[in-house]
Amino acid sequence: METKIAYYRNKISMTQEELAERAGVTRQTIISLEQNRYNPSLYLAYKITKVLQQKNIEDVFILK
Repeated sequence: METKIAYYRNKISMTQEELAERAGVTRQTIISLEQNRYNPSLYLAYKITKVLQQKNIEDVFILK
């Protein structure tokens, strides 16, 4: 799975730490997600999508 987390996070001028706090995870989790080393649960993917102000999970997370 690939993600566009960094793209959308930068688009709204949000730090990794801010995203992590709002999503209820650690900054290390966000780093792992952005580097495509970790696949999130559906619940976490949904939370991150909403924090990044996107409508669809598919806009942020791309299945390969």
